[in-house]
Amino acid sequence: MTNQTFKIRPLSYSDLPQVIAIERRAFPTPWSLAMFVLELSKPSGICLAGVAADTRRIAGYLICARYDQVWHLMNVAVDPASRRCGIGRALLEEMFERAGRDRQFTLEVRTSNVPAIALYEQLGFRSAGTRPRYYRDTGEDAVIMWRTADTTSTSGAAG
Repeated sequence: MTNQTFKIRPLSYSDLPQVIAIERRAFPTPWSLAMFVLELSKPSGICLAGVAADTRRIAGYLICARYDQVWHLMNVAVDPASRRCGIGRALLEEMFERAGRDRQFTLEVRTSNVPAIALYEQLGFRSAGTRPRYYRDTGEDAVIMWRTADTTSTSGAAG
């Protein structure tokens, strides 16, 4: 999908077959259909799809839940065939726009997911420790990351 254009739009229930297919290709332990339905049913959440302009197929998606004053990035994935094209960054940027760039965001990411950690750091997220054996499928630790007004003002990231 190199050099193709895409648009970011709200994720819908009708997108879930494509989302589940990407989820299965992207993660060793994919979310269930019920988990996606639950997050889509929450009116305060942000659920986005990155759609290829030429095929109208979903190339990536993002699920972010709001907990009081903090946004928790629950799930973000780009179809392996569409990676390194800017879809992940565009999804995250749209999340910031919708939630408010000055809000607090948190996430967990596998310690081995170096490309994702680098992207999150470019966007102002900073490590705040680890959750030992967070991922039950492999026992891998998770890096806990936060994006706050303090991290975005010193990171050089847009904010």
